[in-house]
Amino acid sequence: VKSAKKIVDAKEAIVWDILENVLKGHPVLLNRAPTLHRLGIQAFQPKLIEGKAIQLHPLACTAFNADFDGDQMAVHLPLGHAAVLEAQLLMLASHNILNPANGAPITVPSQDMVLGLYYITKERKSTPEWPVKGEGTMCYSPEEVSIMHQEGKLDLHASIKMRFIDINGDSSIVETTCGRVLFNEHVPKEAGYINELLTKKSLRDIIARVLEVVGVARTAEFLDEIKGLGFYMAFKGGLSFNLNDVIIPPEKEKLVAKATSEVAEVMENYNMGLITNNERYNQIIDIWTHTNSRLTNILMDRLETDKQGFNSIYMMMHSGARGSKEQIRQLSGMRGLMAKPQKSSATGGQDIIENPILSNFKEGLSILEYFISTHGARKGLADTALKTADAGYLTRRLVDVAQDVIVTIEDCGTLRGVMVSTLRKNDEIVEGIADRIDGRVPAIEVLHPETGEFLANEGEEITPVIARAIEDAGVDEVEVRSVLTCESPKGICAKCYGRNLATARLVQKGEAVGVIAAQSIGEPGTQLTLRTFHVGGTASKISDENELLTKFDGVAEIEDLRTVERKNSDGVVETVIVSRSSEFKVVDPKTGVAYSTTILPYGSLLFVNSGDKIKKNTSVCKWDPYNSAIISEAVGVISFEHIEEGVTFREELDEQTGFREVVITETKDKKKNPAILIHDKKGETLRTYSLPVGAHIMVKEGSKSTLGQILCKIPRVAGKSGDITGGLPRVTELFEARNPSNPAVVSQVDGIVSYGKIKRGNREVIVESRVGDKYKYMVPLSKHILVQDNDFVRAGMPLSDGAITPKDILDIKGPTAVQEYIVNEIQDVYRLQGVKINDKHFEVIVRQMMKKVVIEDSGDTKFLEKQNAEKSNFLIENNRIFGMVVISNAGDSEELKEGQMISARRLRDENGSLKRRDMTLVDARDAIPATSRPLLQGITRASLQTSSFISAASFQETTKVLNEAAVSGKQDHLLGLKENVIVGHLIPAGTGARDFQDLVVGSQDEYDIALGIKNAEVVEETAESV
Repeated sequence: VKSAKKIVDAKEAIVWDILENVLKGHPVLLNRAPTLHRLGIQAFQPKLIEGKAIQLHPLACTAFNADFDGDQMAVHLPLGHAAVLEAQLLMLASHNILNPANGAPITVPSQDMVLGLYYITKERKSTPEWPVKGEGTMCYSPEEVSIMHQEGKLDLHASIKMRFIDINGDSSIVETTCGRVLFNEHVPKEAGYINELLTKKSLRDIIARVLEVVGVARTAEFLDEIKGLGFYMAFKGGLSFNLNDVIIPPEKEKLVAKATSEVAEVMENYNMGLITNNERYNQIIDIWTHTNSRLTNILMDRLETDKQGFNSIYMMMHSGARGSKEQIRQLSGMRGLMAKPQKSSATGGQDIIENPILSNFKEGLSILEYFISTHGARKGLADTALKTADAGYLTRRLVDVAQDVIVTIEDCGTLRGVMVSTLRKNDEIVEGIADRIDGRVPAIEVLHPETGEFLANEGEEITPVIARAIEDAGVDEVEVRSVLTCESPKGICAKCYGRNLATARLVQKGEAVGVIAAQSIGEPGTQLTLRTFHVGGTASKISDENELLTKFDGVAEIEDLRTVERKNSDGVVETVIVSRSSEFKVVDPKTGVAYSTTILPYGSLLFVNSGDKIKKNTSVCKWDPYNSAIISEAVGVISFEHIEEGVTFREELDEQTGFREVVITETKDKKKNPAILIHDKKGETLRTYSLPVGAHIMVKEGSKSTLGQILCKIPRVAGKSGDITGGLPRVTELFEARNPSNPAVVSQVDGIVSYGKIKRGNREVIVESRVGDKYKYMVPLSKHILVQDNDFVRAGMPLSDGAITPKDILDIKGPTAVQEYIVNEIQDVYRLQGVKINDKHFEVIVRQMMKKVVIEDSGDTKFLEKQNAEKSNFLIENNRIFGMVVISNAGDSEELKEGQMISARRLRDENGSLKRRDMTLVDARDAIPATSRPLLQGITRASLQTSSFISAASFQETTKVLNEAAVSGKQDHLLGLKENVIVGHLIPAGTGARDFQDLVVGSQDEYDIALGIKNAEVVEETAESV
């Protein structure tokens, strides 16, 4: 060893040759901190090079989130045989092509590679100043195309016709370009001929398709080839840009001038006192948002037509290599509206500066504009630093709550499932049913709605092909097995989990799906927080829509509709909706199936009647996007109640207009509830409308009210810029099952609303159900009540504004509804950021949040009332006492005591023996099982209450957890991952799963010898016994 050490220290040439030999078949592990998901550690086959830096494959960078600006990576060396094997078979980078979070390929070309591939697959037509060589050529084979291109007879972008022979030997003529032919030389024949413009998105789909048809090994080769091609072509294309590529559209001046005049008009209206300050602010923000998006559209069209789309900036954006619409807009459109330098909660939603930055980066910003911009840029950097910690903490809690979710059995045999249907938001399809059921297992077979043929069998995995077929057949909803309904006592079963997204096959026993779920949700959390500073605090406001358009042809149906008619200023009769739960449906005239259902907003103008035939894009109703109103439904004299200056309202004098407005304020005197009353001639009250805080009264006391008249306006709060800064706290709030800051009051039953008295500053709202039960709810007067007298409400509908608490959903609509709610709400936050995560990961976490029940009545079980018990233990205990009897009178029995629980069989035997001796028989009653209700816990509570105290103690509040465990003499059976890591055992997942522990691994020869010895022993035994 000593002499060897000397040779190594002297760095003799022979060392390298020996080292090269040693390396063969010995992978190393590479890890880049922070390791946010399991792809942050991968195995590679090392290769000796001259330099001092680690050279990493560019396609593996996405998974590590690495770049080449001095990132550091750790190299680990697996030594044991098992470790080397695992590294080669499970962790090798070429096996980890799919992202476990959503099943899409993660080794996708990015930046230069995408740009190069986009460039060669782009088509160019000949123009006089830029002739394209060889355009319209007919080619016999790809080889001919290649030769012509190399000889300089054919340009890369020339459109040509070529004979293509597919894998079955069928030939066809394809219209394509020279560059696409060169790209297809590298595509496996099984995937067909790819004849499209390659962007990052289409490349991802192509890689997924190639992986599906030819498998991992060939895909890895394909990826390597297109990497080389992409880099080479990006270099050949010379795709840099200069300042002349930044085109400022000449229409900009006109658009800005038009917007400025519109803003002046709004200010004029405000100064005349026709609109409130809030309305003015909202309208100005709206004008600039629209102007900006119009300018962006013009700019994009201009860039797209510039040099036939060969503008370098446009190519970078369109291919998905670098840059976004937002950034190009700031380069050559206008920077637009910026966010205000303050926390948005401080002022009532006015967190956007209403004077936009009109310049762009090419023109240069003025001093003032630059000053406004700096704030956004700095806020972005500060936010990033703060939010990374939050996201990291979220991941830690998620891992802790889900760490013991492991696939333990193949099939738990449950009959339950969850209903999955197309996800719509405002009638826009967010996610089709095919995407949502792909890789799941149906709980009951899926039939074609018209022909009745089998589309999918229960218990069989739904492949992408089957999922497509189900969607095309028009199936509305499918009941699929889900982690939420899995009934396996420990962990979960493979059928309920469905496809393992990282391998695209059904999940195997021993997979640690809980940790995968936690990482998949936590990893983008850190990404999302790093998203804000790119645009430098540009306010991305979604301008509110103000009319409802139909999306389908069909027949209109409106339920629960109440309207009033009024004449507008031009004398035209308008129909105003005054019901709050009117459902508008578009129905297929033949089948009667509703295409879409929408709630019609209160106070909007209605243009269609029930039963009308309507075409697509018909306007159904319009409303004021800036204010919600209260509409008069009776004719009479208006009088005010408790509307007193300085107590319940203040007169806002607009300095600029000199116009006075009555605005309702929150009052200290809780007995006074401002309201507008409408009397008839005899002085009887016809209608009472209570006014929420912030309402602007539009009528005078003593004036006559007409039908459909607007009595007051309540400004809607708009102009919040949607940003994940609101998103990460929202995700935390949902996972922790916290109640939102101002929860809505929710009705527990279907019924008719009536108003009660006012007690202690709360308005009593009574809901009377159909059977006549009355439920009373107290709503604070400062809140806007969403329902009016005599409205019909459904269970779970909010009576006041605010967010609905998960606990209310659980109590009223049950566990399934609350699970669905949490999953969908969290998905919304991630979707807003364009992050795709599969539902099943959220379901795993939500399952852990709902694994406990509260015992309501303990019956004859060993539980206590109000105790929190695990669902599985609860079922086991109830099954234990099933069929048992409790003795109520022991009679003459010597063995049995009163109150003892025995099996029915033992009772029968005992009574039989007593009967034979003519003694008093034993009386018994059936054992009473325990009853419970489901419990929703936040992830921190759920982690601290796991059955394993070691894992809970290593999470948070260590001393408290250990004290409680010691006092109650707890045992830890070491079933989860964390406990085993802490005590130094193999984890009970993957190759360490306990089912594999008794396996002896050896070669076939050893097995045969062992079998021979065993057989000989058996023969001897039988001989002896004979």
